[in-house]
Amino acid sequence: MTGATGATGSTGATGATGATGADNLAAALERRAVEGGWAQDVAFVVGDRSFTHADVHDGAARAAGVLARLGVGRGDRVLLVLSDGIELAWTFLGAVRLGAVAVLANPRLTPADHGFLAADAGPQVVVCDDDLAGRFAGAEVVPGGGLGRLAASCPPEAPVPVGDDAAAYAQYTSGTTGTPRAAVHAHGHPAVYFDAFARPALAIDRGDVVLSVSKLYFAYGLGNALFFPLFAGCRAVLVPGQPRPDLVADLVEAHRVSLLFAVPTFYAHLVATGRSGAVGSLRAAVSAGERLAPTLAERARDLLGCPVLDGLGSTEVGQTFASNTLTSSRPGTVGRALPPYRVSVRDDGGEPLPAGRVGSLWVAGPTLLLEYLGRPDATRSVRRGEWLVTGDRAEMSDDGFVRLHGRSDDLEMVGGISVSPVEIEAVLGGHPAVTEVAVAAVARPDGSSRLTAFVVRRDDAPAGDVSAELLARARSTLAPFKVPRGVRFVDALPRTPTGKLRRFVLRQGEWPPGAGAAAQPSTRSPKRSR
Repeated sequence: MTGATGATGSTGATGATGATGADNLAAALERRAVEGGWAQDVAFVVGDRSFTHADVHDGAARAAGVLARLGVGRGDRVLLVLSDGIELAWTFLGAVRLGAVAVLANPRLTPADHGFLAADAGPQVVVCDDDLAGRFAGAEVVPGGGLGRLAASCPPEAPVPVGDDAAAYAQYTSGTTGTPRAAVHAHGHPAVYFDAFARPALAIDRGDVVLSVSKLYFAYGLGNALFFPLFAGCRAVLVPGQPRPDLVADLVEAHRVSLLFAVPTFYAHLVATGRSGAVGSLRAAVSAGERLAPTLAERARDLLGCPVLDGLGSTEVGQTFASNTLTSSRPGTVGRALPPYRVSVRDDGGEPLPAGRVGSLWVAGPTLLLEYLGRPDATRSVRRGEWLVTGDRAEMSDDGFVRLHGRSDDLEMVGGISVSPVEIEAVLGGHPAVTEVAVAAVARPDGSSRLTAFVVRRDDAPAGDVSAELLARARSTLAPFKVPRGVRFVDALPRTPTGKLRRFVLRQGEWPPGAGAAAQPSTRSPKRSR
């Protein structure tokens, strides 16, 4: 079944006016589909609907027409609060086609969060899931379904010529430590993501089928499931709802998915399902968002039957800038810098450190954020000339492999000694009963701190005193001051919607019921009856 817009595609939308779009990202992708010969190939599968590359670009040209009639022009902002689906692809590319800035936001946030983002972005138009339309009073609001119906009868809009360095889109940071900020990226950046990561690290080509657990409104997901398929001419399976492990395994099996993109938490719960036969089509899996523990990487590799490649990127860089690859990989690391990116480990004064020393990780490359939207002070706080301070602590080997040691704000202070929880988590995470573990120094009423391990147990974990076993494991491996003083079992860890750990919440010792699941609702399968 093809998409509702038909297949007039690239030549119809652009050729009607003779405009080329110069370096406009949407126009460049449209031309690429025609010149590459894949305009009539399937680009996206959403449920039981399929959309060709021609459908995507024709729908984007028509969505641009709708937005133009609502007054959107070059430099204006369009806030997109949409679940993964064809409407998000059309509207994103439609806004970019007009030279406007598409600002992506998570539709699963609270009304208060959406109110903040709308005020922060200052959009000309808000396009949102139909059930969210009432959250944006005072703005021009178009429900996503309504935009799709309007676009079907709207003439295609010609692309607006822009330069490579013009602002194209913005995405909000995950807000692990404070207020989210919108990192702005240029029309020329996605081509760099593709040439730096997708092609050399994954050998992605026209025959691939990709599925990203991370959503399109996150930097990781936008590259994986929108940019990469459109640049490569392959297809992506989009999941509008919650991509739970059982559902993902079903989709991988049904669509013969070859590349899976997810976060470590998801792989932990996928491993717990044990469905190895359903994922036999995978040729590679990619992990990002947080450090992938070597024990989990090994379990995931054994289940999936393919390499599990850990990498590192950020919203500020736009996608992955360091990664293990199909031809160069080292367990326990996030690989090496991907040209044209460069990385450096620096001390607190900004001076480079020798190999093997832990310090602050900096990155340089052509896709660093243009700015945090409307926040010049925040922009200056992370930029050092051509370099970006990532906020990660890391060390680098003589041959360039990067090993993460957590975030700069993740160090725990216990008894006057700074402790990195990453080392402790690696030890405890190797226990067969553990799905996830996080360690934090929990404040006590008397003002002291108690190092505590928060553990998510596997549903099928064997009976026994897991708490005692974990502490014994720590004592046999770690220095005494690094051994947790207690173990607490929880249903889920508190995470951001991107799956990153909110360690500052752990330090409180407790959080509202369901907070962990709400922060990352899509990773854990319902418990099966036995």
